[in-house]
Formats: sequence, structure tokens, C-alpha cells
Amino acid sequence: MKLPVSTEWVLHCATSLAQLDPGATASTTQLAQYYDLPAPYLAKQLQALVRAGLLAATTGPRGGFRLARSASEITLLQIVEAVAGTSSPYECREIRQQGRGALPAEECRRTCVLAEKMAEAHQAWRSSLAGVTLADILATLPPSAPPRTRQRLTGTT
Repeated sequence: MKLPVSTEWVLHCATSLAQLDPGATASTTQLAQYYDLPAPYLAKQLQALVRAGLLAATTGPRGGFRLARSASEITLLQIVEAVAGTSSPYECREIRQQGRGALPAEECRRTCVLAEKMAEAHQAWRSSLAGVTLADILATLPPSAPPRTRQRLTGTT
């Protein structure tokens, strides 16, 4: 499975925003500079998180992005799906019924075992990401990380 590169961007940006003081925001420019990313493209990805209800955006000179709800209520799966979508990366096209090796239709009444296994793997991946929140990620960071992030991202401690 290959995810868009922007998936890494939004995972890191959401984690950084989760380290800010309650109510504090970071702008697209601040986040883009913090990670050396292209601001216009990052802005589009962050807007996807806003549409998904994961981030809130404010406008104006002190505007920016912040988490729309607590870090314990935002899962990695929600973030990934906001930018990469929800569809399975595997699509069975029933090639077992094509070509010289085609199986008779009566042998294909059950779902293809390969499609079943791929669906199981996709569900396991989704379940794994659904079981991890931003709060879980923050809990694994060294104590020095949040203050350093706040200082370097927004200039506050």
C-alpha cells in the first residue's frame, strides 16, 4: 500500500498542533517552515483535515489551525483517511475467470480467497491505526518535545 506523501505531512502537523497550548494556533506558513514543506500544497491538505472535523481554522492576523477536538479523540486512521480516502487499496477484478486459466463460474461463487486475505489485511491496518490517538503519540514523546515544538513552531514556551 502506498499512501500520498501528504499523509506524512498531516500526521506530523496534527501531532505538532496537539503539542500547542489549548486554544493556540499555528499557521500554514509556520507549519510549512517548521517542516520545510510547500505552503500552498500543505494548506490544501490541512483544509482536508478541517473538512473532516479534525482541525479548526481561524482567519486573520492571529489565525491558523488547531485541533478541533481533544488529542484523545483523534485517531491516526481519521487523519490518514482525511487525505488518502477510505477505499481499499486492493481491487479484485476476478482475473481467475479470465484467460487460458479461467475457472468455471460455478467454482467462483465464493469471494476469491486472495481478495478475502487482502480485505483482512486492510481491515487489520485500519484497526491498528484506529486504535492509536494523537494523545497516545504525545505520550511517547520525550518531555522536552512539546516545549521545543511550541518554541520552534510558534515562538511560545
